[in-house]
Amino acid sequence: MLFRSTMNSGGRKMRKKFSLVIIIFYIMSGINGCFSISNAEKKVADKTKQYEEACSTPFGRYPETITYTLGKMTGVNNSNMPAGDTYENNAYTRYLKEKLNVQNIDAFEATDNDYNNMITMAISSKDIPDVMLIDDYEYLKLLVKNDMIEDLTEVYKECASDRIKAIYSGYGDTVFNNITFNGKLMALPETNIEYGPNWLWLRKDWMDKLGLEPPKTLADAENIIRQFIEKDPGENGSGKTIGLVCSPEITSKNGYSYMTQADIIFANFNSYPKQWIEDENGNAVYGSVQPAAKDALAHMNKLYNEGILDKQFLLRAQNNIEELIINGQCGSFFGLWWAPNNPLIESKRVNEKADWQPYLISTNADGSTSFCTQNPSSKYLVVRKGYKHPEIVMKINSVLFDYLRCTDESLKEIGDYYKENVDPTARPLGINVDYQDALIRGYENITNALNDKIEPYSLQLIEYSYYEQCKRYLENPDDAFLEDWAAYTSRITSTSVLYNANLKRVKGVFFGETDTMTRIWWKLEELESEAYLKIITGEEPIDYFDKFSAEWYKQGGDKIVEEVNKEVKSYKEQKNVSN
Repeated sequence: MLFRSTMNSGGRKMRKKFSLVIIIFYIMSGINGCFSISNAEKKVADKTKQYEEACSTPFGRYPETITYTLGKMTGVNNSNMPAGDTYENNAYTRYLKEKLNVQNIDAFEATDNDYNNMITMAISSKDIPDVMLIDDYEYLKLLVKNDMIEDLTEVYKECASDRIKAIYSGYGDTVFNNITFNGKLMALPETNIEYGPNWLWLRKDWMDKLGLEPPKTLADAENIIRQFIEKDPGENGSGKTIGLVCSPEITSKNGYSYMTQADIIFANFNSYPKQWIEDENGNAVYGSVQPAAKDALAHMNKLYNEGILDKQFLLRAQNNIEELIINGQCGSFFGLWWAPNNPLIESKRVNEKADWQPYLISTNADGSTSFCTQNPSSKYLVVRKGYKHPEIVMKINSVLFDYLRCTDESLKEIGDYYKENVDPTARPLGINVDYQDALIRGYENITNALNDKIEPYSLQLIEYSYYEQCKRYLENPDDAFLEDWAAYTSRITSTSVLYNANLKRVKGVFFGETDTMTRIWWKLEELESEAYLKIITGEEPIDYFDKFSAEWYKQGGDKIVEEVNKEVKSYKEQKNVSN
């Protein structure tokens, strides 16, 4: 019994073990079956996770291609892209397809005024593309008012990289003031990097021919231009050399001085037309109607009468001005650091001996140069209300202006774009996001690499491209490619003037648009332009300025000044609260 009992016990144990093996087998079989099902489910889960990550991170790639219709502001001559490249298929769009799996489908493509006409029609019909760039603040207000665009607050929080957020933060509160409505971020702003005041570009080969020293003051500059006209070092023929070329839009808006504008002449008289600045009492005032502007206009009239200022400037379009520069009919204009890229590279193409050099004119007795700080942003990206992927605008900006610039060292194709002087409008969204002092940062980095202080490969992509061009130019300046000359002259020669300058910044305090400005600002602008041009050309006497100023206030300027001061006060209060 004992034996049987033992055997029964052992048998039970064996059966139990066998049963356990069977159970384990079936369990394992079941598991394997489950594994077979889960692989498919896992793929779905992975895809879902990838999709969610893409929607909520700066650099996450979508598992499937995300398309978006785009209102595309284009550049002239197809932005100088290589043959075969288009605004939907170029180095930038191919890169974005690879990194993010996004693709633009352009709803319309147009330049400048034609583009704004397209925007007007799109808004009027309430049929805007998924993404579009606008450069008119009134359009932004209209889109917000009609609830046509997405709130991008969360998009910015989740899909702006840390570097992009740091860039925006560097501009202070002003970069987001105008695009925040009821606490909601309704657009993504372009950043306008600081270019400083306009340089005076002069034909140094003409100066050398006449034995003239570099100018330091406005009087020095005027004397050089006078001798260009009288002594004709360019051999244009008697009376055919043009003086200082100038745009009919004499001064710039929002602190951003464009090519061939005379802001620095006005600054010489402590005058800042078209700018909202603080007076001695801390109030916002409009520079165009301040007494200092009258003194500046009187001087402009003197230059006009003497012929130092181009007598035909009222009739010149920008392309006409560029023709005078390119063909050697004038040897002086006010322009920015990038003038070598356009139009001076074409001047060199016509005459390789044309030696254009930049000079900074002092506006103050201590040798410093004053200029008004510019609008931190004048272009805005908006996303159509209801578009499923509003985050793509921030992701694209994070990739192009962070990852591409600072991380990706392998992309030769875009590097070649920089070398070939392809216009930035080749980028799909058409904006730039960069540090406020990006120009100076780039200059320091490139010069340090050229002087073997840092490794060239530590440079950002765009910096490395310019470094290569500058290096080639320095190795063979007499037989260099024109593109290399332009890169060196803009990034090194020109920017060094800014780097070493003694600058005094006059702070612009308002860049938005009040309710009254929306309705009547165009009339006041016309009034101002007409008065300024009449005074400069002598059609009206200098004292006509007083009549204009009084009329400006009477026609609504007084109300606008009141509204601007109210908004500036509100900005200051909000800033104090946040601090």
